[in-house]
Amino acid sequence: MPKNQNTFSSLAALRRRIASRAVHAGWRWMQQAGAVTAQHPGRLRFGAIGEGTRLAFPQGTVFGEHWIRLGAHCIIAEQVTLTAGMMPDLDLGADPVLVLGNGVVLGRGSHVIADARIAIGDDTFCGPGVYITSTNHSYDDPHEPVGRQWPRSAPVEIGPGCWLGTGAVILPGAKLGRNVVVAAGAVVRGEVPDHAVVAGAPARVVRRWEPETGWQPPLRTPAPVPIPDGMTPEQLRGLALLAEAEQSP
Repeated sequence: MPKNQNTFSSLAALRRRIASRAVHAGWRWMQQAGAVTAQHPGRLRFGAIGEGTRLAFPQGTVFGEHWIRLGAHCIIAEQVTLTAGMMPDLDLGADPVLVLGNGVVLGRGSHVIADARIAIGDDTFCGPGVYITSTNHSYDDPHEPVGRQWPRSAPVEIGPGCWLGTGAVILPGAKLGRNVVVAAGAVVRGEVPDHAVVAGAPARVVRRWEPETGWQPPLRTPAPVPIPDGMTPEQLRGLALLAEAEQSP
């Protein structure tokens, strides 16, 4: 290859590296600057936003913020939709419509659509793409397009400590108890008792914990070993390396 062609190739590669680094640095800056917190709410004026709560940038669709209350130390990932009311600029009254407790996590691309009240309890975690809605389409009139028929709404309540897997759907009127596990892709309606695991579409209880009998059916994996008090991260990493060494041939 001629010398001048090598030079041009090297210059093109250098320009590409510089441009790539600039783009990534700029994006990281935008992620930091565009995040929403109580101290830096940007254009959003929530009814309440607790200490340590952060909405990652870029945000999804957000409207009706005056009727949305976010607890402390919530993590709202990128492209999460949070809406109160059927459309922006409605007067929804004095009471909040969408309430997140403390420590709630909403995974990337999740949607919480609150036309009627939605309440999510403390320390509930949602995987990516979870859809929670208090309004559903009606299809009573067979001669009218479904999208043109007036929807039906019913409050949704999700208890504290729940886990909603990737792609789970929570429909209007659902009421989940404490520490409920919703399997990925499950579609939940109606009431779910405390300490239950639900799966399927429509979701049904596939496992439940009772004080007298424990988990039924029994868990197929051993119970996790609690971390001893006072254990440091360095000691935990050392134990992990020791376990890997013992398992290797």
